[in-house]
Amino acid sequence: MTAGKRRALFSLALILFLAAFLWLSLIIGAVPTRPREFWNFLFHHDNTYRTIFLDLRLCRAVLAFLVGASLSLAGAILQGYFQNPMADPFIVGVSSGASLGAVLCISLGLQATFLGFSAQSLFAFGLGLGLVSAVYLLSQKKAVFKLETLLLTGIAAGAMASSLTSFLLFLRSDSFEQAVFWLLGSFTPADWPQVIAVAPYLFFCLILAQWLAKDMNLLVLGDEAARALGSPAARVRKIFLVMATLLAAVSVSVSGIIGFVGLVVPHWVRILVGPDHRYLFLLSSITGGVFLVGCDLLARVLLSPTELPIGIITAAVGAPFFIYLLHQKR
Repeated sequence: MTAGKRRALFSLALILFLAAFLWLSLIIGAVPTRPREFWNFLFHHDNTYRTIFLDLRLCRAVLAFLVGASLSLAGAILQGYFQNPMADPFIVGVSSGASLGAVLCISLGLQATFLGFSAQSLFAFGLGLGLVSAVYLLSQKKAVFKLETLLLTGIAAGAMASSLTSFLLFLRSDSFEQAVFWLLGSFTPADWPQVIAVAPYLFFCLILAQWLAKDMNLLVLGDEAARALGSPAARVRKIFLVMATLLAAVSVSVSGIIGFVGLVVPHWVRILVGPDHRYLFLLSSITGGVFLVGCDLLARVLLSPTELPIGIITAAVGAPFFIYLLHQKR
């Protein structure tokens, strides 16, 4: 099968899975509903079912898709950036910084909201982005930037942020349950302002990534080769790092920590459709969104009416698959 046919079949499968998961997400929930009630809502506009179908279930599914797409796109960017399939959106410390921000907000007992974001989400975004910015600045020495320095600095900064997070949890044991649930990821507080806030970041970064996809293909050859072929390697690297950081920080700020999506999904898509970033960026985004909508559906129904944190589902699905990938010659 040619690469073009493989991409076409894969895209068709993604569309079918997305339609199926969205339909199931609308029908299945804590309040029992049947397909007939959904069709009645469409034609009669019942306010009760409007709240159930649109404001609770559809909003949650759309937010899950956007977060999954953002994490997967960030993962695809960083795997090309570091030329390493083990890279993920949190390798430069954004996850640890966001975790510290959320737990700090919980420890302080702040409950304010701004533009649809809770104080917890804003703290997570701010500290996640701030930590990555510090990592990048520390990685530069006399205007010379090295990937190895960035990687090791990110690991060290992430470890320091994680230690502070553990210290805060130790001090405030009364907020431990709330903090741990957020650290494991959840879409329970999803609402339309969050969807509206996340969507522009994803669409802008996806368009920019597609525009710079050829440059990423050249960066894989090395910075010197990329410059020789006409790509402004240093500038492009900065743009890609900022994009990946923004995508991961925004995602973490609305859903908590969700692991393995940015690590496994781009790797899987690369095996199926090839390493060309002109296709990899878009298909990784869609696949990540479909994957997270499916995982959120499982999190809602496995122990219904109790809801599992979605991070447990993504780890349970992603970790075995990743172990399998590691043991393949590919």
